[in-house]
Amino acid sequence: MERNIHNPGGTSGSGSGSSSTTTGNTSQATHIPTVILPPPSLSRYESQKKRDWNTFRQYLKNHKPPLSLSMCSGAHVIEFLKYHDQFGKTKVHVIDCSFFGHPNPPTSCTCPLRQAWGSLDALIGRLRAAYEENGGEPESNPFGTRAVRIYLKEIRESQAKARGIPYEKKKRKRVPTMTQMDSISIASASSSAQQPIGNTTTTSSGADVILATVVPGEKESTSTSTISAPAAEQSKPSPPHN
Repeated sequence: MERNIHNPGGTSGSGSGSSSTTTGNTSQATHIPTVILPPPSLSRYESQKKRDWNTFRQYLKNHKPPLSLSMCSGAHVIEFLKYHDQFGKTKVHVIDCSFFGHPNPPTSCTCPLRQAWGSLDALIGRLRAAYEENGGEPESNPFGTRAVRIYLKEIRESQAKARGIPYEKKKRKRVPTMTQMDSISIASASSSAQQPIGNTTTTSSGADVILATVVPGEKESTSTSTISAPAAEQSKPSPPHN
């Protein structure tokens, strides 16, 4: 007598095992490793601007009492510039120094080192841009106040006297305007209109031509006649009278 043993659990178990194996192989085959790209490198200007901004924020944090960015004013910016002088590498002579106003001193002196005017001006420009990039309003930008501009101007003039180095602005070449070009063309046309024809000199003024004839042996006589421009070009000198 044959026994028919029904074992649905065994069949389903083997099926589920093969199914799970297939699923695991499929997930391994379709897995794509994540590639982390390095952040784009900043330019020299952007890197310097970021360092300056962090330095200024740290200065506000260490201020007594600590200051927030909204409480910062032009006076605090000037304090920061004076604090920044201790990192300068430019020798600025004092009035009592024998090298005051000397651009190239022969020997060294005991005058302090300061931040050069150009470095301070560039620093303020970077901080002014960083302030607006970090959510600051242009109207309340403390780096663009009138007090800061006056301070930079005074530093520029004092260092120019102390170091004997004049700061001159480069003059831009001006492109002549249309009015100037028209006046130049009119002047050249009027100068070329005066040309001698034999013993006769023609002077044109607009469409009128004035003839001045010189006769040998006689006093210079000037006859004025108004003729058209084509007739003046075809006119020939009159023969001398005996």
